[in-house]
Amino acid sequence: MKHSLKWLCGAGALLLPLSVMAAPAVEDLTAQSNSLYQQANTRLSGGGTLTLLNQLDEQAQEIARLRGRVDELEYQFKRMTEMSQQRYLDLEQRVSGGNSAGENGQVVDAQAASAVSGSASTASSAASNGDAQKDYENAFAKVQSRDFDGAIVAFEAFVVDHGDSNLAANAHYWLGELYSAKNQLDASAQAFDTVISEYSQSSKVPDAMYKLGLVKARQGKAQESRTLLQTLVKQYPDSKAGTMAKDFLASGA
Repeated sequence: MKHSLKWLCGAGALLLPLSVMAAPAVEDLTAQSNSLYQQANTRLSGGGTLTLLNQLDEQAQEIARLRGRVDELEYQFKRMTEMSQQRYLDLEQRVSGGNSAGENGQVVDAQAASAVSGSASTASSAASNGDAQKDYENAFAKVQSRDFDGAIVAFEAFVVDHGDSNLAANAHYWLGELYSAKNQLDASAQAFDTVISEYSQSSKVPDAMYKLGLVKARQGKAQESRTLLQTLVKQYPDSKAGTMAKDFLASGA
């Protein structure tokens, strides 16, 4: 009996270390971890995309609002410019007096037309080229009949064909008047400036300076307009154009 117990105890002792030393079963969590990681990334990615879309939508709304504001400001600027131009035209008509309305409500100076017509008659006696005199009279007749488009074509042809004529300065002056009447201010300013810079001895220089000053005012170049008119008053104080320039400046325009 004692030998049997010893044998059982010995067998148990041999089996115990084997059960203790056996490796525990461990569940493989790698696949599960990868799945959770992917789910987290998916949620973050989806949330980031939604946020970005919201930001883009907000920016689009802001851009639309700003564009509306720009359109509004452009319209207000256009209206202010139109009102300013009309104010200058009204003032010019009051100061000059006796003007005739042309296309688009613009003004062609009837007194200047009479003066230029008279000077043309005087110049015709000294003109060596009969064709120049005839072409000038034909062009001027279109002004008197209010055919401004035809007059522009005729005077443009005149300054090309008869650039050395005694009437060239008058032709450029009338181009300035006609372009001003059609509200083509850049072309008008160029024509008046040609009289001033290229025909400095012409009797039309004071008139061209006055008209150029008004055109610059209509273009929104108030300082250039004022400077030119002040120069006119200083250089030609006794001229009719100088007097009108003085009145225009005194009006606070």
